[in-house]
Parts: sequence; C-alpha cells; structure tokens
Amino acid sequence: MDEKGNSFASTEAYIATFPPEIQRLLQDVRETIRSVAPEAKEKISYQMPTFELHGNLVHFAAFKNHIGFYPGADGIATFKDELSAYKGAKGSVQFPLDKPLPHELIGRITAYRAAQNKARADAKRGKKA
Repeated sequence: MDEKGNSFASTEAYIATFPPEIQRLLQDVRETIRSVAPEAKEKISYQMPTFELHGNLVHFAAFKNHIGFYPGADGIATFKDELSAYKGAKGSVQFPLDKPLPHELIGRITAYRAAQNKARADAKRGKKA
C-alpha cells in the first residue's frame, strides 16, 4: 500500500514508491523473472508485484534491509541448499540489500515454478478432456 493506505495499481506504481537505488534492484528482479517466464502476466497481489502463469508464479517486494522473493514453499524447498546463505521462511527468502542479487538463482527458481505451474495446468486439462 502507498502512504495513504491505497492499493497499488501496477508494478510500476509499486516500484515508483522507492528510492532510485531500490527501484533499480526491483526492476532487475522484474526483468530476471520476465526473461525466464515471458508469457507470465504481472499483477499486484498481497500488495506486492506478482507474476502469474497458470496461477501465482512468484511475488517480490522491497523492505528496509532486503528484497523479499516469494516462490512458494516448494520453490524454497527445491533450492534449499542454494538458499541456505539467506534468511527465509517456508515460502520466502530475503536477499540483503547490501549484497549482489543472485539473478541466476532467481531465474532458475522462477523457471522451476513456471514448469511446475504448467505441468499442473496440463494435468488439469488432461483430466477434464
């Protein structure tokens, strides 16, 4: 939400609320996600930029000391060894602002989630056919 408590209308509106250096980091995360899931649609969900492809794909957000990345519990569990250097929880990871963002890892997690969502959607279609 913005300073007045309003919902963000777009990812651009969300990113615009941050200082330029944080805007660059958010745009970099956004472009990394887009590069591996170009067919995904953008929206705001849970007051965060979200990519959707056959359901929620990933969310991301800026905080005081980190960029939060939310690929869901399975996305975290699958990459737990590589994510062990970062703080996180069941479905999220925190990338500190004072360290380089792991774009390659973000891309691989996003690609994994896209394949997972596509397989789930294909399986549903197959059951209904």
